[in-house]
Order: sequence, then C-alpha cells, then structure tokens
Amino acid sequence: MIVSPSILSCDFGNLKRDIEMLNSSEAEWIHVDVMDGVFVPNISFGFPILKSVRKHSDKVLDVHLMIQNADLYLEEFQQAGADILTVHYEACTHLHRTLQRIRSLGMRPGVALNPHTPVSVLQHVMADLEVVLIMSVNPGFGGQTFLPESIKKVAEVKRMAQEINPQVIIEVDGGVNQDNGVLLGQAGARALVAGNFVFNAENPVNTIQNLRQIAST
Repeated sequence: MIVSPSILSCDFGNLKRDIEMLNSSEAEWIHVDVMDGVFVPNISFGFPILKSVRKHSDKVLDVHLMIQNADLYLEEFQQAGADILTVHYEACTHLHRTLQRIRSLGMRPGVALNPHTPVSVLQHVMADLEVVLIMSVNPGFGGQTFLPESIKKVAEVKRMAQEINPQVIIEVDGGVNQDNGVLLGQAGARALVAGNFVFNAENPVNTIQNLRQIAST
C-alpha cells in the first residue's frame, strides 16, 4: 500500500520541516492538491509551493489538479517537478488528448472522479492511465467525512482495470483513516491519500507506517 500524505494539511509556516518529516517516513508519495477556486470552491497553492516541495524531497510528487483549463499549465507542472499529474474527468473536455500530453511530457497520467461520477466514464481511457483517483469526499476542502460508497467504486474500478489495464494504481482521497483504509485495501486500492489523519497525529511518522501496514493486510 502506498501512503500519499496531503500537504494541504501541513503547517505552511514550517513547510520544510514537514517535508523533511515525510522524507523520514514510509510515505512513498507526497500528495499536492492544486485548487483554482473555480472548479472547486477553494484556492490552495500553485507552482512556487510545488517547486519548494520538489527542492526538499525526492519522493514521488503526486499532483492532483482540481482546476479548469488544466491543458494550459501541463508544461509548467512538469517543470515544477510533478511526477504524477491527475486531472478531473469533470473538468476535461478532451480528456484523451490531455492524458496523452501528460505522458508525452514524462509524467504519469491520472484521472480523478468526483463522488457523483460513475466509474463507467473510464471505459475508453483506462488503457491510457497509470492512476485512477477516487474522491471519497466532495473535493475542495480537507477534513471532510469519508463517503462509504467510495469502497464500492474502488471495487468497480478494480474489476474494470483487471480487464483493460491491470497495472493501474487505484488511489483514494478524502477522510481516509485506519478503519476505512483496511476496507479500501481489500476492495483494491493501492494508494491512500491522508491529510489531517497524518498531520494532526501525535506521531505522523508512526501513523503513516501503521496506515500502510494495516491497509495492506
């Protein structure tokens, strides 16, 4: 199980300290949520923060774009250090072209689905994906309550992937903790995004280790 702590929940006054903590942990990825205040009702951060994280870490930068017009910025995200670039199905008019462009820039392409979006929309792009990100909350804010129906969606993606692209990584973002992490792992998730659950913990390094171990059983 891959744990991808979301820096949306970190202390931005001590960003370097928190990134160094993640460097010392078993987290394989660092999740970076980019919000534009248009696609979602919140604004987070952009290229300067991403570049700073890249400067201080060799972990895989798992960049999640919750923005409109992502095609305008793909090159800049590549230059800022993104390894995985995930766009939202709901925000991309020409999704196949966007995914091809992400791959051509040397990044790993992913697609995120909002809670209301059916898994069936992935049928014709599944072969082009390296990551499918299931939103288990409505995107835009951290600290929300996990939506249990997300477990079923993970299982549906797993069944589709087994037929088309068995190597795709199913990732889940929103309200993840040790309890639902076990169920998500059993359903087929291979990567879990955890924000408040990690950064509000008394010992984040141990929390990451425990989540990884428990969700892998």
